[in-house]
Amino acid sequence: MEIQLEQVAKKFNKEWIFRNINFTLSESQPTAIIGPNGSGKSTLLQVIAGSMIPTSGRLHYRHANKQISADQIYQYISMAAPSMALPEDFTLGEFLAFHFKFKTLKSGYHLDDLPDIFRLEQARDKYIKNFSTGMKQRLKLGVAFYADTPLLLLDEPLSNLDHMGIAWYLEEIDKVLKEKMIFVCSNRMDEYPFCKTFIDILEFKRP
Repeated sequence: MEIQLEQVAKKFNKEWIFRNINFTLSESQPTAIIGPNGSGKSTLLQVIAGSMIPTSGRLHYRHANKQISADQIYQYISMAAPSMALPEDFTLGEFLAFHFKFKTLKSGYHLDDLPDIFRLEQARDKYIKNFSTGMKQRLKLGVAFYADTPLLLLDEPLSNLDHMGIAWYLEEIDKVLKEKMIFVCSNRMDEYPFCKTFIDILEFKRP
């Protein structure tokens, strides 16, 4: 996977959130988008995901020697973010069956394996509305890790995780470092110790 950002900028009303971002990144470069709260990190992640159109500039996506259009990139993406909602009236098993109708599960795994991997083995028949915030976060991260997609986008991945959840996150991310192109949107260094490339959003707020 390769993504090129060419003079990418985003403006809301009269305020430039960021401008003139130029990068070419590949799957061998796990990348952290860093900056203080409210600085535009999540906005940039949404632009990369194709769910938000930049005010100016272009993004180019390439995978397996094939150019991918911006309106098709969603097929190649898995994402986890605090703002993402889960279907509260599904049980864990129902949600996994539903989710993986739209995303392909990684080869070598079965849906029945996932509750144990996500450390939710006692919650197979539990409704998601009764999950703790930490359980919900592991579920969001887990389905993103185990979808067969080349691009993984994570926004504040340690939100609501305790120390055991953080250890689980670092173990799981280590498994996919060689498989996926990874972006982590964060202002916490412990969320991206594996990242080799950094986009400091504050550097792109200048005229």
